[in-house]
Amino acid sequence: MSNKERQFENLVRSYYRPLFQYAFWMSKSNSVAEDIVQETFARAWKSIDQLKDIKAVKSWLYTILTRENARRFERKQLPVINLSESWQLEQVASPNDDYEVLDIRRAIMALPETYREPLALQVIGGLSTEEIANVLSIKSNTVSTRLFRARSVLKSQLSGNFGSTIAKGGRKDG
Repeated sequence: MSNKERQFENLVRSYYRPLFQYAFWMSKSNSVAEDIVQETFARAWKSIDQLKDIKAVKSWLYTILTRENARRFERKQLPVINLSESWQLEQVASPNDDYEVLDIRRAIMALPETYREPLALQVIGGLSTEEIANVLSIKSNTVSTRLFRARSVLKSQLSGNFGSTIAKGGRKDG
């Protein structure tokens, strides 16, 4: 086995699960998440020689995964069907989830995408602020602001003050 193959095998072992969890979070489907992760690793294999800093591998893989997720929408234009929030939650809910977990999931799903995406990358993907900034191509300060606002909105929503927090903290940031 070549050094490149060993390096790649280690990448797959180390990052498959967290990448899959994030892909599932975005797609709400096991099969779509598997496809996205598989395509992510296929692209990573083709470009592994271009990876200059091994410390950047995590954000590099998440960037590829995020772009692969975007590509699936470019490739396929399906008719949009409005699904109820409860149906979406049922798709990601576990039979062991209690009402509190469902409330948290509902609150996260209600976040604007600009807040939900960095929060998911941090909580599900385990990425640092710098890594999230690289993945989303935004400044670290913007990531910190969005994470702070996401948590503030979640805290207010879970305590019953969601509407007023969106009005105050839901403004657009850079």
